[in-house]
Amino acid sequence: MNSDEKMTGDLFEVDKRLALKPVVDFNSYLRTAFGNGPCTCSRCAASAGDETGYEHRHTFTFDGQPANRRFASTSGSDVLLMLKKAWLSYTKVELDVSGNLALDTVKEFVEPDLHKRLVPLFVASGLVKDIDGQLQIQAHVAG
Repeated sequence: MNSDEKMTGDLFEVDKRLALKPVVDFNSYLRTAFGNGPCTCSRCAASAGDETGYEHRHTFTFDGQPANRRFASTSGSDVLLMLKKAWLSYTKVELDVSGNLALDTVKEFVEPDLHKRLVPLFVASGLVKDIDGQLQIQAHVAG
């Protein structure tokens, strides 16, 4: 097999770890973590969508469309639980819940079209805090 054939073959090889249930579940979770349209909670309704002063965002824009975080299923502890299961399944090691989150590793098991949802979900849920471009896992959520 020449080098061109090897490269083409690699494109069609699928990492079997991506089919593991916790990884598939995490991707499904990311897909449903946001609803269509802007947030309609009482705070957003009262402020006409002005999120000034909010600790965490409620409304996001993905592919030019507004989306709202589904609060009932996206607390920091919910997100952490789903992430820990997928991380362990994919990497075969426990997620280190202190320090910075290895976002590049998370992206390895997340479908590319869902990458844009990761940081907004992680930050808005309170799981991580963006400190100078580093996603630092928050001890109060992880502990």
